[in-house]
Amino acid sequence: MKARLGWLWAVGLTLVVLVGIPILVLVYQSQRTGMSWSQIIGRMFSRAAGTDTGLEGVATADLPRGEKSSFLKARPIGDDFTSAPRVSHLATVDLDADGLLDVVVCDSVKHAVTWIRQRPRGEFTERTLADGLIAPAHVEAVDIDKDGDNDLVLAVLGMLFPNNDRIGSVVVLENDGDERFTKHVLADRIARVSDVRAGDLDGDGDLDLAVAQFGYDDGESRWMENLGDWKFKSHMLQNLSGPVNCELADIDADGDLDMVELVSQEWEEIYVFVNDGHAKFEPHQIYGSTNDDFGSSGICTVDLDGDGDLDILYTNGDAFDYIPPRPRPWHGVQWLENEGGLNFTFHRITDFAGAFSARPLDVDRDGDLDIFVVSAFNRWEDPEAQSFIWLENNGRMRFRRHDIASSPTHILVLDTGDFDADGDVDMVTGGMHTYPPNDRMARIMLWENEYATRGGGR
Repeated sequence: MKARLGWLWAVGLTLVVLVGIPILVLVYQSQRTGMSWSQIIGRMFSRAAGTDTGLEGVATADLPRGEKSSFLKARPIGDDFTSAPRVSHLATVDLDADGLLDVVVCDSVKHAVTWIRQRPRGEFTERTLADGLIAPAHVEAVDIDKDGDNDLVLAVLGMLFPNNDRIGSVVVLENDGDERFTKHVLADRIARVSDVRAGDLDGDGDLDLAVAQFGYDDGESRWMENLGDWKFKSHMLQNLSGPVNCELADIDADGDLDMVELVSQEWEEIYVFVNDGHAKFEPHQIYGSTNDDFGSSGICTVDLDGDGDLDILYTNGDAFDYIPPRPRPWHGVQWLENEGGLNFTFHRITDFAGAFSARPLDVDRDGDLDIFVVSAFNRWEDPEAQSFIWLENNGRMRFRRHDIASSPTHILVLDTGDFDADGDVDMVTGGMHTYPPNDRMARIMLWENEYATRGGGR
C-alpha cells in the first residue's frame, strides 16, 4: 500500500510540474503582455514555425545600386558642431505661426531640445528651448493645453544607449504663445522613454498620451490619462523590453484612436492596442519576425496602397547591438497591408542596409505614394554606400530604387515639409554619428525639392 501511495504521489507531482509550470508561464506572460493565453500560445507557435517573413535566408551583402537622382539640393541649417553630432529626432513645424516652417531638434550631444527658426524665408537661426534633458528621443508639436499654440511633447531616454536604470521621463514644454516655454515633467524615474504621442484616447475631449518605453530588458507600454492642470494618471498596457515607437491611429476604422507599437530587442513584433472608445485596450500582435536580430527601427501608419484603410510602413535597420555597429543582410523596408479585421499581409519593398525613418510622399505627383528612407548603419568605408534613397511607386505597389546621396552618412531621422513655400515638399534630416568613419558628417540638413524644375530630377 505504501509503495502504491508513493507511486501515486510521484505521478501526481509529475503532473503538477508538467501542467503547472506551463500554466505559470502563461499567467506570467499574460500579465506582462496583456495578451490572452490563446494569443500567447499562437505567438509561440508562430515564432517556432519560422515562416512569417520569408527573410530568414536572405543574403544580400552586396546590394545593387539604384538609379541616381539629383533633384534634392542639400544645405546645412542650424548651429555648427565641434563634436560628432547625435540628433535623435526632429520635427518640422511652424512653431511661431508666422507662415514659415521651422525645425525642432532633439540633440543628444547638447542634451537639449532646440528650435531652428526660419525668419525671414530661407534664413535659419537656432536657439535652445530646454536643456538638462538627457538623451531626448522624440518630440511632437501639439497644442496639448488647447490654448491656441503648439506645445512640445517629449520622450526622454535618460541615456542614449541601453540601460536598465529607471531614468526615463515624459516632459511637456508649454508654449506661452510668445515662444517662451515652461517645462512640465509628467512622469519620471521610469524605464527609458523612446516615444510619446498625444491624442484623445478616452473620448473626453482632452489630449492623453501614449508612451513607449524601451528600457533595456524591462521596457513598458502605457497610456497617460489627462486629469487637467498638468496632472496625468498612468495605465500600464504591456511589459516587454524594446518598444521603439508608437503611433496613434484609427487602425480598425471604428471612430476612436488605437495605439500601434513597434517592439524590438528580442521580440521584433508589432502590436495594435485596440481601443473600445473609452481607453480600454486589447492587445493584438499583427506581426512578429522569427529573426530575433531583425533590427526593427520604425513604423509609420499610412494608406500606402490607396484603398481607404491604414497600412503600416516599417523599417528594420538598427545595428546598435553590434560593436562596431554593422549593417545586416536582412535590413530593409516593408509594408504591412491592412486586409481588415486586424489582419495584415507582409510585403518586402526593398533591401536597404541600416534603414530608418521611411516617409511616404508623392514626389513625382503621379497620384501614388513613393517612399523616402535614410540609413544610419551602412558600410560607410564604401564612399558609394547610400544614406538616402527614394523608392518610386509605379502605381501598382512595385517600387524602383533611386540613390539620392552617400554624404552625409549616419542619417537617423527624416521629416518633410514645404520650407520654401513653392508648392512641393522638401525634407530635413538629422545625423547620429556614434561610430567612425567621421569623414562625411552633418548635423541638420535641409534638402530642397527641385523635382519639377529638373524635369524629374534624373
